[in-house]
Formats: sequence, structure tokens, C-alpha cells
Amino acid sequence: MAARSKARKRAVDVLYEADVRSSDPLELLRERVALAAPPIPDHAIRLVEGAVEHGARIDELIARHASGWTLARLPDVDRAIMRMAVFELLWADDVPDAVVIDEAVELARSLSTDDSPAYVNGVLGAILDAEVPTR
Repeated sequence: MAARSKARKRAVDVLYEADVRSSDPLELLRERVALAAPPIPDHAIRLVEGAVEHGARIDELIARHASGWTLARLPDVDRAIMRMAVFELLWADDVPDAVVIDEAVELARSLSTDDSPAYVNGVLGAILDAEVPTR
């Protein structure tokens, strides 16, 4: 698994755990950084911090484009994957959009339901089309 793929998985783990426990993702991230062996990759830290910083806007976009589902009804892991991916799509310019979406779909395939990869792909694609029409 490539370094950035591992970083995305670690970021999703933190976002998921914080969501399920109703705890502060940044506090959980600080704990993980202090205790982690191997260390938490810088890219994972960036993804968690960015997803938290832009959380209200990210959740608004996911809710708007998650056809047929409210944000609260989405599977917890799908919500974490999409929060991380939306941050990376809209605020991290050093990764191609197609790579971000492919990585999110792969995480959904390995961590969530059989329907999740296609659903995550559709939601992220709709957000990308709506928010970045010129890319």
C-alpha cells in the first residue's frame, strides 16, 4: 500500500472513531500521534485537521449531494471516508481529483458495505462537479 493510501486509511480511522465516540477528532488525533508506532503520517494529520477545519462546509456538501440519505443515516465509515475525501478534493491541490475519488472508493470497498463504493463515488463526483466545474 502506498504511503498516501496508508495516510488516508489512518485519517479515516481517526475521523470514524471520533464520530462513533462523539469525541473531538483533533484530541483523538493528538493522542494517536503521541502513542503511535509507527508514527502517524504527516498527510494523515493534514487530512484530519483539514476535515475538522472545514467540517461544517464538508457536511453541508455531503448532505446536499447524498441523495436519499441524511448525513446522520449514512454508514459511519462512509461519512468518515467522504469527509476526508471532500477536504482533499476541495482544499488539497497537490493530489489529482481522480486519485482522491479512487482512493475513497477503495477505502469504501475494503471497509464498508457492498453498496458503499458506488455510493461514495457518486456523492464525491457530484460534489466535484458542483464545486469545481472548471477542473
